[in-house]
Amino acid sequence: MRKQKGFSLIELLIVVAIILIIAAIAIPNLMRARMAANEASAVQSIKAINAAEITYSSSYPNVGFAPTLTALGGVTPCVPSSATACLIESGLAGGYKSGYNFAAFGTGGPPAISYYVTAVPVTVNQSGTRSFCSFEDAVIRVQPSGAAIPSEAACEALLPLNQ
Repeated sequence: MRKQKGFSLIELLIVVAIILIIAAIAIPNLMRARMAANEASAVQSIKAINAAEITYSSSYPNVGFAPTLTALGGVTPCVPSSATACLIESGLAGGYKSGYNFAAFGTGGPPAISYYVTAVPVTVNQSGTRSFCSFEDAVIRVQPSGAAIPSEAACEALLPLNQ
């Protein structure tokens, strides 16, 4: 009798089962890491928007704070003006980055004497679990439920983010 070379069906099924078990353990950890990275990106983006708002306000004192995110951005090649200040990247100025929707609102005036910015996950429990906001004091606040933050007063009522 000749001895056959290769793997038996049982051996192949055992290898496939082991791979599936490893994947079942790794995928949830990967998702949690991705959500944490998205949230960290949202916090850093709000910091960038806060800095851009301060710069915009001092660069265009007759306008005050920027009325929208698009006024803080601009497409390449960007020529600074009060409509496109070229202070933040165009992707963030478009209102979406790393699984979060961003919005900024300049209020009061003219000139606009206040602003607030929000970052809300596109899909709660997939792109992130928390929403973030900030206003003139540049303190980042967190909404643990991931819900939208409708106003500056609602943002002010939230607890600061512990970094």
